[in-house]
Amino acid sequence: MNAEKKNYCLAIPEIGLGTFGSDRVSAEDVAGAVDGAVRAGYRMIDCAACYGNEAEIGEVLEKILKEGVVKREELFVASKVWNDMHRYVRKALTKTLTDLRLDYVDLYFIHWPFPNYHPPGCSVDERNPDSRPFSVEEFMDTYRQLEELYEEGLIRAIGVSNMTIPKFELTLPLMKVAPYACELELHPCFQQEELLAYVKAHGMVPVAYMPMGSPRRPDRDICEGDAVDLAEPALLKIAKDRGATPAEIALRWAKNRGTVPIPFSVHHYQENLDAMKLPALTDEEMAQMASLECGSRLVKGQVFLWEGAEDWRDLWDEDGTIAG
Repeated sequence: MNAEKKNYCLAIPEIGLGTFGSDRVSAEDVAGAVDGAVRAGYRMIDCAACYGNEAEIGEVLEKILKEGVVKREELFVASKVWNDMHRYVRKALTKTLTDLRLDYVDLYFIHWPFPNYHPPGCSVDERNPDSRPFSVEEFMDTYRQLEELYEEGLIRAIGVSNMTIPKFELTLPLMKVAPYACELELHPCFQQEELLAYVKAHGMVPVAYMPMGSPRRPDRDICEGDAVDLAEPALLKIAKDRGATPAEIALRWAKNRGTVPIPFSVHHYQENLDAMKLPALTDEEMAQMASLECGSRLVKGQVFLWEGAEDWRDLWDEDGTIAG
């Protein structure tokens, strides 16, 4: 990688609170979870403009900062530029900062590597007629905008999300500032060992979304044949033997692998935080967890497909080439 490595103001915490309510939880309830989670000890909050709740979260952040629950420099706040704003990153970030009532975000992701757009709550069959396949030129135009905002201090680190190795191979050599983190789907039944190793080898922090398999994900992301991670017998046995919940084991496994999980929960955020304190899984237990890998991708991304794409696999370059 030719990108310059730089020092970042704050190390990323070992666990974060996701704020995507999966189209099932109100913005007010998500904000309430943020309030409770920070008071419980969370120091990372993973936000995104398209989640539709940054303004409500901003009210909470302003309140807890004024109360002195936590200092701003102790809080790691991430957000993401949504697909329809790839050409207008500064405008998108300005709104996010206004909504979150912050002067900067610690980490700002490119949410998806292409500008294909879908509205919140859409069905799995909806398509944007302007959708198109991945373009190095378009992606790097967006990334350059993030680099400018980074140099200005409005974002303290740059992140990428939902990338693939073929896309990285074409873009990493073109970056001036190395990405600090990569957010990707990781859970026991979808372990992405090759991509995870690649991300680590290139100095990026792997941030694991859906670390427990997200049983309450949006309906559009639920397909027949999807694995149910927390019901897997091997995971249940480890949990029983340890006197822990399956969710706690999934999260401790994520920590064992060197990833930063960002589970969302309105009610169980304390339990999720406590999972980080569990003893590390043994080599035998890790081998048992490795056996759960079955390639069960839950976020398939059908709504981002372009005319001429065969199916959702074209988004993920599974054959090592970039479709389109």
